[in-house]
Order: sequence, then structure tokens, then C-alpha cells
Amino acid sequence: MRFAYYDKLSPARQRTYRRSDEIDTLGLPPGLALGPLVEAMATGLREDRRPDVQAASQSLIDGLTRGYRVPDIRVRVLATRPADGSGELHGLYEPEEDGTLARISVWMRTAQKKNVVAFKTFLRTLIHELCHHLDYELFAFEETFHTEGFYKRESVLVAALIAQAPSLAVPRPA
Repeated sequence: MRFAYYDKLSPARQRTYRRSDEIDTLGLPPGLALGPLVEAMATGLREDRRPDVQAASQSLIDGLTRGYRVPDIRVRVLATRPADGSGELHGLYEPEEDGTLARISVWMRTAQKKNVVAFKTFLRTLIHELCHHLDYELFAFEETFHTEGFYKRESVLVAALIAQAPSLAVPRPA
């Protein structure tokens, strides 16, 4: 299934969209043990310690970018999500430009109630923004689109990371 905006894309952009949509899985790079960082991020969120969440998020992304052998990304964990009439911004990916590192910004608190966001929501947002970076740097797409394949890659990677964090993994029914 293609999203509605597909029909408005140029033929070249449609080709990129289709290529993205065809890639529906993304495993963890071999040999990475990132569970302790995922758990540290969860603890930092639960205890409302932004510096700890910042450090764990940056280390997690550093491990993944090294594992995928793509350029580094600077991660910023900010306080309260920006919002306007159309909703809240959960995360933002800014590609490398003029020699500056690509950047991911994620927010720890909801815009309206200022509550610390749920761990899985935070992790999914962080990985979502990483997936934009991987579209450019790993898959060499000219653009990054929200396709079914994109969301599947995000989900598979989030699940793999949570599986490495035993205290966070939900047991599967037998």
C-alpha cells in the first residue's frame, strides 16, 4: 500500500519511494550489545534525568552508526516538545550540511502536560530519526520518505533493541 502523497511525487521521487518501500527489515549490526544503553535510557526517563537520557541516547546512536558504518550523528535530548495548532513535534532529523554533523533532536516531555514521555515512544522516535539518516547514508537514497518499508525497518530495529534489554522485554506467549 502506498501512502496518498505518492501520486503527487515526480517519477524520480516515486522510484526512490518504491525502493524505500521494498526494504522492510533492518537487523542490528552483528556483535553489538546495546541492551545496557537501552536500559540506561529507560531509567533516565523514569527518573526524569535529562543528562542521563542524553548520554545513553548519544551512546546508543554512536554504537548503531559505527555498526552500520555510516557517518556520525549528534543527538540532542531537549526538554519540552514544541507544538502548534497541528500537533507536537516528537523528533527531528537534520542531515549533514556544510561539514556539520547530521543531528537528531528528540524531546523528553509532552507539550501540553509537560509529562516525561513513555520509554517506548521515546526510543521509537529516536530510532525513527536514525532511520532517516540510514536512508541517506546506508541505502543512498536521494530523499527519505515515510513508506511502509520505512516504518517496518523502524519497528524491527526497535524490537531488536528492546530484546537486548532483558528488564524491558515483554515475554512472548508460549
